[in-house]
Amino acid sequence: MKDYIEERALSVANYIIESKATVRQAARRFGISKSTVHKDCTDRLEQINPSLAREVRQILDVNKQERHIRGGLATREKYLHQKE
Repeated sequence: MKDYIEERALSVANYIIESKATVRQAARRFGISKSTVHKDCTDRLEQINPSLAREVRQILDVNKQERHIRGGLATREKYLHQKE
């Protein structure tokens, strides 16, 4: 694996852990795709630093469990702003 990929994977992982960010937020922050963030945090990070990978996995799992709630809140906000 190339050095810059390892550095990016570690940077993305640390960002997700520090800010409890979603995959979309991390992708936007680093200017990469959601699938690249996911690949970095699941596959590549497991090879580089397994303990860090477990921490990130816990946050991603929580985000996955809450995504339907976030989607509902976003839809609610959308329609509240349309009424105004």
